[in-house]
Amino acid sequence: MTPLEELLLARSVRRGDFVLASGQHSSYYIDCRLTTMSAEGMVLVGRAGLECIRAAGWAASAVGGLTLGADPVAYAIAAASFGSDSQLDAFTVRKEAKSHGTRRLIEGNFTPGTPVVIVEDVITSGKSARQAIDAVQAEGGRVAGVLAVVDREQGGRQVLEAEGYAVQALTTASALGLGGER
Repeated sequence: MTPLEELLLARSVRRGDFVLASGQHSSYYIDCRLTTMSAEGMVLVGRAGLECIRAAGWAASAVGGLTLGADPVAYAIAAASFGSDSQLDAFTVRKEAKSHGTRRLIEGNFTPGTPVVIVEDVITSGKSARQAIDAVQAEGGRVAGVLAVVDREQGGRQVLEAEGYAVQALTTASALGLGGER
């Protein structure tokens, strides 16, 4: 088990009866933010995420996804890339556009026409990643790939792959010993 997986188990996995954002019922809940927003988690996620993006061969200029779960993941990867020859900036996709000011749906370092990696903390149905993909593409961005910290292995990855998106995960429910549970 990797240090990231150990930290996820210690901080983020809860057992009980939960209804997920996807509407599915589950005997466990993974609150990745307890890991991704910790000092240790930021370092581990940043390094592992950057390594995964490079290993996948995704050429991108920025990383980001749907707020709030994707935010610390994107920021950690961007920070880990600092000083490298392929530096990545971060952006955030709002759940809805601001009703004042610039009225933007995408905040931060996003430039239309450039390739980006969509990130999220936990992929279940793929709905959050899909919402971020739609926002990025509507603004003229190109999606190089989708990266999740944890794949719950409940079909989200396959949905996105069937739509033509390459998907990677830093770990899975099975690797965390949660496979087969719902």
